[in-house]
Amino acid sequence: MRKLNLAFFIVLLVCALSACGAVKKESAGSSGAKDMPYDLVHADTFTFAASGEFKPFSYVGSDGKMRGFDIAVGNEIAKELGLKPAQEQYKFSAIVEGVKTGRFDAAVASHTITPERAKSVDFSDPYYYSGAQIFVRTDSHIEKLTDLKGKEIGLSKGSTYTSFAEKVTDKIKTYDSDVVALQALEKGHHDAVITDFLTGKEAISNGLKIEGKELIDRSEQAVAVSKDNPELLEAVNKALKKMRENGKLKELSEKYFDADITELPEKD
Repeated sequence: MRKLNLAFFIVLLVCALSACGAVKKESAGSSGAKDMPYDLVHADTFTFAASGEFKPFSYVGSDGKMRGFDIAVGNEIAKELGLKPAQEQYKFSAIVEGVKTGRFDAAVASHTITPERAKSVDFSDPYYYSGAQIFVRTDSHIEKLTDLKGKEIGLSKGSTYTSFAEKVTDKIKTYDSDVVALQALEKGHHDAVITDFLTGKEAISNGLKIEGKELIDRSEQAVAVSKDNPELLEAVNKALKKMRENGKLKELSEKYFDADITELPEKD
């Protein structure tokens, strides 16, 4: 009888542990995805990551909270989903892996859609468009990519623009962020930086003595979501569609850039 009671207790314990380990499903809200179940890191909360290093896309305010275009988009997505927004500051080069492993629900961090990244995460529809541009010091004679043959180019770690640099040189130096790379450029540490044209434009407006040259590519930036969470991806896409249709995306773009970056830039 004692052995039977012990066996019964073990069965109950296993069941209890299984229940505790179960992933809780949450429901989307006002984006039109109501009653659609998806996994969330924290109940009733849309937890999204950004680097906080790319003003005006994401930057840290005096209160320690991130602000910027990406953050505003993430907050608005949460609102459309009927969830509380929760921002997580993380190194840009590690954010995709964080989404893949379930550390965050999503990344709203200006990630360019690439085949390589798409192996690790799923991407939403684009929420803005961008382009790779060459930036140099004001006394430079460099105008286009071919002018950089054999010269040193600065890039942020994990940048999708590395392939452009590799076409013309093997002298590539990486930095923790595009902003740091541009600051180093101004100080004479390399010949050029290839980065997003809006990031360079913002750096110039903040006083860096650099110039933009050839726009060498156009790209799509999107929200990254775990491949194990297709329901959340669908809900995010519905939220973005509504934000595009009601003009919210354009409104946020014009607030931070005085321009509509929801449209593709012209390529030189």
